[in-house]
Amino acid sequence: METIRRMESKVRSYSRSFPVVFKRAKDAFLFDSKGTRYIDFFAGAGTLNYGHNNEMMKEKIIDYLNNDGIIHGLDMATVAKTDLLNKLESIVFKPRNLDYKVQFTGPTGTNAVEAALKLARMIKKRSNVISFTNGYHGLTMGSMSVTANAFYRDQAFIDRSDVSFLPYDRYLGKEVNTATYMRRFLEDNSSGVEIPSAMILETVQGEGGIHVASDEWLREVEAICREFDILLIIDDIQVGNGRTGYFFSFEKAGIKPDIVTLSKSFGGYGLPLSVVLFKRDLDIWKPGQHTGTFRGNNLAFVAAAAALDYWTDDSFSKEIFRKGKIIETRLKMLKEKYPELKAQVRGRGFIFGLAVSPAQQASKIAQECFKNKLILELAGATNNVIKFLAPLTISDDILSEGLNILEKSISNVLKGSK
Repeated sequence: METIRRMESKVRSYSRSFPVVFKRAKDAFLFDSKGTRYIDFFAGAGTLNYGHNNEMMKEKIIDYLNNDGIIHGLDMATVAKTDLLNKLESIVFKPRNLDYKVQFTGPTGTNAVEAALKLARMIKKRSNVISFTNGYHGLTMGSMSVTANAFYRDQAFIDRSDVSFLPYDRYLGKEVNTATYMRRFLEDNSSGVEIPSAMILETVQGEGGIHVASDEWLREVEAICREFDILLIIDDIQVGNGRTGYFFSFEKAGIKPDIVTLSKSFGGYGLPLSVVLFKRDLDIWKPGQHTGTFRGNNLAFVAAAAALDYWTDDSFSKEIFRKGKIIETRLKMLKEKYPELKAQVRGRGFIFGLAVSPAQQASKIAQECFKNKLILELAGATNNVIKFLAPLTISDDILSEGLNILEKSISNVLKGSK
């Protein structure tokens, strides 16, 4: 760690939370340089839904490399890209009655968000965008402007004159329908909120604290967008690619967004790959109008195409829901067993959060988990939510082992605080 501390910028984050040098990873495990095994309930912040070094994808990648497959292709046509697009259409789009065009952007999620915002503003000829409380969409200039948490914008010059923030579902309490509140703002010329080009939201706010939008609220938001000629952008970067049990997180609500951003686990193997999906009539880009040097990561195309094989039927989805119930049931049991946590269980599918009070308890529990060889991170504006993002492919035995470590860690922290 001495080299990391000496050479790497102070901006580093996860190496502070997990202060060991990692060397190897497999499935739901990380191994440090001394060979110590850690259970991974973090999965690269949702980038490793299919686990570390997934064997099926590894085989495809190695075969591609052994045959000198093209690696960097900008946006040239390649066999790897063609295979991915064909699979995306046949396995994902057609069964869901979706007809999207695909734009390959730069390699990270924020690149996809930037492109989505740019496209929406070009289409509607309006600069304003509506985002939501606790939303997180990235940390480049445009995506940062629609990210709610002020921590990421501290002392930075971010022009937010064209972004309006409105309350997310249940932000004002369970009794308040914020969609009604939203409609009132849009229909009143004196509200101060301009009709936007787009609304951008996550169906489950991951970094924001595992806030889950109800299906009813999402349908109301979609209806409002149609009524006021607003494009609906769903940011599925963290909770897409199966994290909620469905390939797209919005499927359960039955909505059809105009624009979708995907990244993280879309690359399958942990390789960087981001795309923007949009309805065909929205494809108004001029050739070369939005580019990116690394938008043609062909090795990621190979891995992403292999990952889609998990979605040829509903068996993988059923497994995600089944294992998700194991987590949910256990967290609810812990909530009842340890009332002093004042806990809330949040989430759906295979993304969950345990919100505790006071907030400092979450940090203590996460640190104790790490001491006991379980890796997980915190979420929420005050880091009061213990976040569960285990690989979707984790076995029942390892999932239970990790949850046992969590319970042991909670018990240790609470005993120490008395």
